[in-house]
Amino acid sequence: MILGTAGHIDHGKTALVRALTGVDTDRLPEEKRRGITIDLGFAPLRLANGDVLGVVDVPGHEAFVRTMLAGASGIDLALLVIAADEGPMPQTREHLAILELLEIPQLVVALTKSDLVDDEWLSLVTEEVRELLNKSRFANAEIIPTSVVSAQGIDGLKSALQRQASNVERRTSNDLFRLPVDRAFTVKGTGTVVTGTVWSGDLSVEETVRIMPAGTQARVRGLQSHGQSVEGVTAGMRAAIALAGVSSEDLGRGATLVTLPEWQSTVVIRADLTLLPDASELRPRTKVRFHLATSDVGARVVAAGSPVAPGTSRPVRIVLDEPIVARAGDRFVLRSASPLATIGGGVITDPNAARRARPMPALEMPSHHVLTIFTEEAGLHGLAESTLPVRLGVPPAPVKSFAISTTGLSRVAGRWYSDLGLSAARAKVLELVKTHHAQHPLDTGVPRQEIRSRVGIDQPLFDELVGELTARKKLEATGAELRLPGKGGQLSDAQRKVTDDILAALDTAGSEPPSVSELQDRFGPQTASLLRHLEREHRVVQVEDTRFYTPNAVRELLRRLESGMSGRGELAPTDLREVLGFSRKFLIPFLEYCDRKGYTLRQGNGRIWRGVAGGTPG
Repeated sequence: MILGTAGHIDHGKTALVRALTGVDTDRLPEEKRRGITIDLGFAPLRLANGDVLGVVDVPGHEAFVRTMLAGASGIDLALLVIAADEGPMPQTREHLAILELLEIPQLVVALTKSDLVDDEWLSLVTEEVRELLNKSRFANAEIIPTSVVSAQGIDGLKSALQRQASNVERRTSNDLFRLPVDRAFTVKGTGTVVTGTVWSGDLSVEETVRIMPAGTQARVRGLQSHGQSVEGVTAGMRAAIALAGVSSEDLGRGATLVTLPEWQSTVVIRADLTLLPDASELRPRTKVRFHLATSDVGARVVAAGSPVAPGTSRPVRIVLDEPIVARAGDRFVLRSASPLATIGGGVITDPNAARRARPMPALEMPSHHVLTIFTEEAGLHGLAESTLPVRLGVPPAPVKSFAISTTGLSRVAGRWYSDLGLSAARAKVLELVKTHHAQHPLDTGVPRQEIRSRVGIDQPLFDELVGELTARKKLEATGAELRLPGKGGQLSDAQRKVTDDILAALDTAGSEPPSVSELQDRFGPQTASLLRHLEREHRVVQVEDTRFYTPNAVRELLRRLESGMSGRGELAPTDLREVLGFSRKFLIPFLEYCDRKGYTLRQGNGRIWRGVAGGTPG
């Protein structure tokens, strides 16, 4: 569990942490010289019941609020430090607003330097602090007077922290691993080391991590927590991770370590945003700073219809200047770019929104409704089940049953689809097959892949839809073709008359039949379709692309070849022209047909006879 400090500069946060833990969290020379905290500090706080809180000490100076935000994100319990001799100050109020926006579960207030004031003054300051808390979600927070000089209240503060920590819901380790990096450095003999708080999941030595948003990989060489080597770290722990295969220059505050491929970087999110009452109206072109975990990037906020007014909450779309890693349910804070000030914050409802996605239609929408929206937006591409833990903020174990319990959805090959979308896809398949029958009535069917391509869906989904339609007898599937029941290759009386005329013309022409285009001039544009139909019924033989023969004509020509070639060895085309008795225009295409069918074998400049296979030529 993580405890984070908050409060105005010089109100004694670091000294109080030292009194509680025995650790001086000011580690930088400049911090020692100036006597103020500049960067994040860390220390373990061991409680009487054996629990250990990882303490994150944050700077209080207004110039370092972005650093404070990096430390405050992900904490479970806040320690708001207020000097008794000064009372609440500007950063006290801003830090308290940040803790509220991040929805930190529990808060304890420490009134430091209480040895410097008398009882009456301490009572007045306590009353002022209580009034400040009453306007926040921490109205019931304990207020403990302390002094690091006399040790007054230190034990009482530890007890209060222990009580409040017992009220915080423990994070589950049965989740996707994620650790936002707050420090990266090089240790001689160890290599690259990063530190951070484990937000979710667990990590073990020798596992491979992905460094987001860059996507590079590294191996975990070693793990420490509070200075002790460990084999694994879990959610809610501070961790120092030694990495192999990456330089500290490629890491830094704002990077995030993950283990699974379901995590993706994003530049567009949807969120429920709340602006503070004293903030300015937020318009789409207004530049802001977006703070999530240890990330700090520029952003623009787009709300449907009108700008976001001060003191209101709206569903919005946030477009980021740089990619980050986010998850549904993450809390974030917005600060104005100029002047620097906290103006609002909220919760992410869609971490991987489409670039043109509209804001969600309502605040605090139930997760089942959100999943329905996601699947409808995904259309026939579907929503990969593996992405749901990130997209919905639901742990992996229950996510499948969660999706199954959502009405109006179907799962196909690991992806989720809207039932309405699938119904439309089935109707489109049937309509395309029906249209093909109308346009090509003589075809036995339409190629499956042609329909799949025109519907625009993946093969597993297409196969599933075709299977459903054939089971319901709305469609017939024969090999690589689809057709409506009872359709395919049926001639009308008029078409039968034309085919008879075509066959008669071919029969009359014998070994020198007219081309398809010549037949079309006589019998109309449907001639090509009719010829294909006759070929399927083995009533004509396609010898070349533009010419069909009757089977009798082909048999007669093959008889001539066999008679003229048997026992004579290799014969040149000029010899075969005499054998067949027709011009070169017909000779070469017919000989190539014989080669394809195996009747003849081409050798050098001539051919030899191989023998006529049984059955009808074709």
